[in-house]
Amino acid sequence: MLKSTLLLVKNQTFNKARNLDLENLDGFHFKPMNRIGYDGVKVKKMVMINSKFVEKVLKRKIQKRLELYLRFIISIIDSDDNDTDITDLRAALNDLTRYKEIVKHKYQHYLDEKYAKLLLQKIELLEQELKNKVIYYQEPEEKEMEEHKRRR
Repeated sequence: MLKSTLLLVKNQTFNKARNLDLENLDGFHFKPMNRIGYDGVKVKKMVMINSKFVEKVLKRKIQKRLELYLRFIISIIDSDDNDTDITDLRAALNDLTRYKEIVKHKYQHYLDEKYAKLLLQKIELLEQELKNKVIYYQEPEEKEMEEHKRRR
């Protein structure tokens, strides 16, 4: 298939497609997921240039991810019996820390300063809760021994 770079612009017509250098374009670079099979044009990389559109897309993406972390942490905190393993807690903490770094270095440039600051504070709170859960984690055998000691 022919490799080419196309520029799509709303409400304007062009006589021909323009060749662009995607690496030097100032905008948000991402790769689409391509979950649906399609016989037409395959998109491997996109660049969004409109800052308002980039901010809306990033806010929606961030909100979904934050909800996922929040639901996971609430399920960990609410569970009285330690069904969760320490490795799951550490993996979640590492993933959250990695996500915070992505927000700082990749998304913060495109987001409003006030929103980015609030978002980082939320992530920091979630991270702190996970750290507390990891620090005060007790193995199931230790918990049973403590309950046995209390009964005596």
